[in-house]
Amino acid sequence: MTAKTVYVQDLAVGQAVADIFVIAEAKQGTSRNGPYWSLSLSDRSGRIDAKVWSPLAQSLPSLAAGQVARVSAQVESYRDTPQLVVRDLSLVDSDLDHAAMAALLPISSVPPEELLRQLEELLRDNLRHKPWRKLCSLVFGDDANRERILAAPGAKTIHHAYQGGLLEHTLAVCRICRSMAEQYPALDAEALLVAAAFHDLGKAWELSSGLARDFTDEGRLLGHIHLGLEVVEPFVRKARLEPKLALHLKHMILSHHGELAYGSPKRPKTAEALVLHFADQMDSKLGTVCSAFDAEAEEGTWSPFVRSLERPLYRPRPTPKPQAANAEKGPAQCLLPLKA
Repeated sequence: MTAKTVYVQDLAVGQAVADIFVIAEAKQGTSRNGPYWSLSLSDRSGRIDAKVWSPLAQSLPSLAAGQVARVSAQVESYRDTPQLVVRDLSLVDSDLDHAAMAALLPISSVPPEELLRQLEELLRDNLRHKPWRKLCSLVFGDDANRERILAAPGAKTIHHAYQGGLLEHTLAVCRICRSMAEQYPALDAEALLVAAAFHDLGKAWELSSGLARDFTDEGRLLGHIHLGLEVVEPFVRKARLEPKLALHLKHMILSHHGELAYGSPKRPKTAEALVLHFADQMDSKLGTVCSAFDAEAEEGTWSPFVRSLERPLYRPRPTPKPQAANAEKGPAQCLLPLKA
């Protein structure tokens, strides 16, 4: 297979496209002109919506998430957002070589193995209570857990939606919670840190890894909060964690979405649970902001409309920093980058 030449993040209105993409979502509909397909096409750089109109749609009776397609299309604008209008589409063998897979699967800028190493180091350096240390060692030391965690995205589409995204988000939330505990010494810093490490653990079972990145049956029926508690529960018993600490840990995981309307079985009822909720919100929202701009976006530019935030976003001019006289000015950087 020929190498991929164009990526979603580089597509511009008016551009002609002929390349391979993963079908991330596929929904069939009917208009006055006949059946059509609404697709979400992806590669390692992101996603773009696409439409396949009749008569081409009539020749494509079956499309599904996880398939790889060779697409010829034109980039048009729909509601101020780039969209592909597909002229031709053919499915290709999904048994791709490593180079082709690397071009199609988005992955965190820091390798997932390094992110997990940093997370485990952070926990070792900040946990003193032996049952907390034992619990984290058991959960992250389990081979089946590690395999899922390393491959897991942080979400399906909105934030950290790429391999390593779960670890990237988890590590950021842990760092925020650690900083908050330093600012507010009355907080139970160790319980908060462990809850931060486990709060989204269930996403490794809620979402599939690989090309499709769709919800699993367990994810659709139970959700990541319940799944995360199911995963942690047997390790809590093995670690011999005190019942009151175990109860607080479960409450923080159950309540981290904050409100019943947002899928939280319980609202936060301890200071630590509130901190975890706001830390999770902060990192997920900033992750959404970062993904709204491409890597070359300059200061003073606006993003397309961001549906999850119900607004477009603006990249402001940053405060000048001292730099070498001949240094070239590059594009603005994303907020809160992780340390390599």
